[in-house]
Amino acid sequence: MLILLPPSEGKADAGTGRRWTPDKMSLPELNRARERVLDALVTLSAGPDEEAARAALGLSEGQRGELRRNARLRVAATAPAAQIYTGVLYEALDLASLPSEAKRAARRTILISSGLWGAVRLADRIPPYRCPIGTRLPDVGALSAYWRRELAPVLAGAAGRGPVLDLRSGAYAATWTPRGELAERTVTVRVLHERDVDGVPTRSVVSHFNKATKGRLVRDLLLAGARPRTATELVGALRELKFTVEEETPVAGRIRQVDLVVSDL
Repeated sequence: MLILLPPSEGKADAGTGRRWTPDKMSLPELNRARERVLDALVTLSAGPDEEAARAALGLSEGQRGELRRNARLRVAATAPAAQIYTGVLYEALDLASLPSEAKRAARRTILISSGLWGAVRLADRIPPYRCPIGTRLPDVGALSAYWRRELAPVLAGAAGRGPVLDLRSGAYAATWTPRGELAERTVTVRVLHERDVDGVPTRSVVSHFNKATKGRLVRDLLLAGARPRTATELVGALRELKFTVEEETPVAGRIRQVDLVVSDL
């Protein structure tokens, strides 16, 4: 099984060890593309036009420290990606508290999308950075289109022959769409928050519930030692873990989408 996660905007304040080196990264086929994005991001962040750099990265004036951090990415201390990403999903996943066997499974199965790195595994050492997937960098262009070209053969290979659980947000999901037979082995998840509105059950997508539920979902799969061999077995594993799953009818050649309902009722 391959589990695809989005990154988090929230990241650790600093790394703890040696600087970034491409030869230590997983998915080495992406290293040339990573180097190009890194060079462009550092050049933009260290350049004289701070206002343009902040606009490109979606930063407010109060976040100018992010530019200084980006400018030092080549020499900044690193930490495993498992420690760098600190947002709601990763708080719910709580990788550090997993037992040893579940941690090994996490390192084997999880890939995290990234506007800077393309995709990383949990053990990959990276520095904290700011580079949303919606960024357009000089000499690189729109990152979503850039990584779409680079990721397709690499992630298809990483998927192997097992199912893919795609929990990426929309912008990151656009960087790679499984095709053909691989699409039939892929399950995407939408989290719906159900609450009572004037006596009527109402469902909506709420960012916090979406991220936290996805983190708990992955954690529960890892703790259960789930090893589904097909998309159908993956959906069954979610139900066995007591998630309320409403499944769309599978269609040949199409990615399967399921709704997970989180209820206040």
